[in-house]
Amino acid sequence: MAQESMARGTSFFMVVDCVPSRRRKPPATPPSGPPLRVRDAPPSMQDKLTLMIPGPTPVPETVLQALGRHPIGHRSADFQKIVKRTTEQLQWLHQTKSEVLVITGSGTAAMEAGIVNTLSRGDRVICGDNGKFGERWVKVAKAYGLDVQVIKAEWGQPLDPESFKAALEADTAKAIKAVILTHSETSTGVINDLQTIATYVRAHGSALTIADCVTSLGATNVPMDDWGVDVIGSGSQKGYMMPPGLSFVAMGPRAWQAYERSDLPKFYLDLGKYRKAAADNSNPFTPAINLYFALEAALEMMEKEGLEAIFARHARHQRATSAAMKAIGLPLYAAEGHGSPAITAVAPEGIDAESLRKEVKNRFDILLAGGQDHLKGHVFRIGHLGFVADRDILTAVAAIEATLQDLGLGKVATGAGVAAAATELAKG
Repeated sequence: MAQESMARGTSFFMVVDCVPSRRRKPPATPPSGPPLRVRDAPPSMQDKLTLMIPGPTPVPETVLQALGRHPIGHRSADFQKIVKRTTEQLQWLHQTKSEVLVITGSGTAAMEAGIVNTLSRGDRVICGDNGKFGERWVKVAKAYGLDVQVIKAEWGQPLDPESFKAALEADTAKAIKAVILTHSETSTGVINDLQTIATYVRAHGSALTIADCVTSLGATNVPMDDWGVDVIGSGSQKGYMMPPGLSFVAMGPRAWQAYERSDLPKFYLDLGKYRKAAADNSNPFTPAINLYFALEAALEMMEKEGLEAIFARHARHQRATSAAMKAIGLPLYAAEGHGSPAITAVAPEGIDAESLRKEVKNRFDILLAGGQDHLKGHVFRIGHLGFVADRDILTAVAAIEATLQDLGLGKVATGAGVAAAATELAKG
């Protein structure tokens, strides 16, 4: 444990390192392996991009058509009807009776809004950090002068709920005002136990749970009210099956109580303005009108499928993708049993992961995600979030497998990955 104190008027932060002594560190440089030969797809087939990344995700034709409508006035009665309808749909998706507010911005805007509207300068907070996005919320909290305690886990490992419990129980003065964490850590393909951590936060009595659900909402069960999560942030280009541009902030009753005390600077992200406008089915600033058209169409599609079916589809795709990579002989990066339903991170041994994913893109026009920061070249990530069907999983697996075999890097008989994926998909 390391503790650092800084001069008055700046942030205070403490890091609690819960990583086991045996750390899993990638080598300093990506493995060279055999050189990859680039063979581009024919020119006539270069406009057939398939997105298999965690965002932006594929957009259904119905949503694209809605997006292409002529704009309407954002103060008109027609637009108010859309706001009213989408607000109800968003509450359904979040499984909450609380307000879900829409901001024109990214998922980071939603999370920053959740932080600056519920906290005050110098407030003590706990941030969970086991990947790129956990790191981001630490940086945001420090930027606003919060007293940050970081509970860490090694990248690829889930956050330990018991570490949060211990820190919260030790706070007899009830000085901790919030716990900020990422539910689905996109950078590593790990799902954290938000439900258990939120339970410990609620038992504390004073702290709020502020959750980054950017790649979990619409992919797995996140019942905001039942779990007692106070703030949830998400973004349109993920499970919502939309282009980037809208972010969503759900605020529970305790979060609104904290809003009344908050003194952090805010203007565009002042959720009080959004709440007041939402009461009249409006928006305090000019919204991305056509993205609202897309939002309504996407949420209608999701309602028709149903929450349980959506969650089951994502879980099935996660199992199929994981089974396929194992069958091919490519190790997974996330700890066993903690894989995200939104994305599978793969850590091939003796192969430059960055070169491999580029080869898949050049040959098949299938875009896989690369590793971030120190994982670049060591990890590639397969997105199965949002508008993804069984066919997409089989196609991506076959493309990876075919590329490996053609380059002489295959470790097993051709078709093993597709067979493993097909077996899992058949289970429903």
